Amino acid sequence: MFKRFRRLRMNENLRLMLRENSLKTQDLIYPLFVVEGSGVKAEISSMNGVFQMSLDMILKECEELVGLGIKAIILFGVIEEAKKDSCGSEALDENSLIARTIRAIKKDYPQLFIISDLCFCEYTDHGHCGIIEPKSKSVDNDATLEISAKQALIHAKAGVDMIAPSGMMDGIIATLREALDKAGYENLPLMSYSTKFASSYYGPFREVANSAPSYGDRKSYQMDFHNGKEALMESLEDEVQGADILMVKPALAYLDVVKEIAQNSNLPLCVYNVSGEYAMFQAAKKAGVIDYEKMLMETMIAFKRAGAKLIITYHAKELAEILRKES
Repeated sequence: MFKRFRRLRMNENLRLMLRENSLKTQDLIYPLFVVEGSGVKAEISSMNGVFQMSLDMILKECEELVGLGIKAIILFGVIEEAKKDSCGSEALDENSLIARTIRAIKKDYPQLFIISDLCFCEYTDHGHCGIIEPKSKSVDNDATLEISAKQALIHAKAGVDMIAPSGMMDGIIATLREALDKAGYENLPLMSYSTKFASSYYGPFREVANSAPSYGDRKSYQMDFHNGKEALMESLEDEVQGADILMVKPALAYLDVVKEIAQNSNLPLCVYNVSGEYAMFQAAKKAGVIDYEKMLMETMIAFKRAGAKLIITYHAKELAEILRKES
C-alpha cells in the first residue's frame, strides 16, 4: 500500500484550497530613489523600468502605487557629487532630501507606509557606509553609530513610519532604539538589514543609488557569503538588540539562510529581491527565453515558502498587476 498524493492534485479548486503559501499585494515593498530638481525621471540603464525621480515625480509615482494597492515603499536619497563629503553631512540635515521627501509623501499620501533606508554610502564622497578610520581605511564602527542615531532622529521627525538601517554596523539596532526611545519615538519600528551579504548581486543598485565605493569594497562590514551560521547569529543578535523585523539581502541565492532564520526567530522576516536579480529577470524576458510572469510568481512564492513575510522588490508594480488579473 502506498500514499496517493495525487488525489489532492486532481481538482484545481482543491489545489487552490490546499495551497500552503500565497502572495498578496500587501506583502510587497517598492523601492524609490529621489533626486534633487523637478521633472526628473531618469531610467537606469542596467535596470529597465527603474528610475531616479525628483520629488514631484515621486509624488506622481506614489499616486500610481496607491492605485495598484501597494501599501509600502522604501526610500533612498541620491544626491549630487558636489554635496557629498567625508561624513555624509547631507544625511544629517533636518531639511535633507530624504526628510523633505518623507514630509511631502506623508502630506499627500498619508495612507502609504514609508520606510527609510538609513545609511551613508549615498552621501559620502568615498562611497562607504560611514566615517572612515584614517589608519585602517575602513569604516569606524562606533563613530558611525553616533551619526546614525542623528540621521534616525531626522527621519523620525520628518514622519517616517519605519527605519531600516542598512550599513551593517555592529550595535546599530541597540543604538537607534535607545536614541529613538529617548526622543519619544518608542513606537517607531526598526527593520534591520540583519543579514546583509557582500554580494555581486548589488551591481545595478550602485548605478541607481550612485553609491559605489571609491576604493576597496565593503567586505569588512557586510557579511561573507560563504557563511551560514554567522548569518543566523547576525539576525538573532539584532533581535536581541530590539529589531522589530529582520531582513536577508540578497534573497534568491540565500533561501537557505532565509529558512534558517525563519525557523529560529519569531520576528517577521523580510527579503530584499535585489537589483542584480531584477536585472537578470529583465534580460531573460528581453531575450524571450522564459515565461516571465510565471517565473516571477514562482520566485516570489519561493521567498514566501522559505519564510519571508515581506518582499522588497523592483517587480512590485508588475506583481500587483498580475495579482489583480488573477483575483
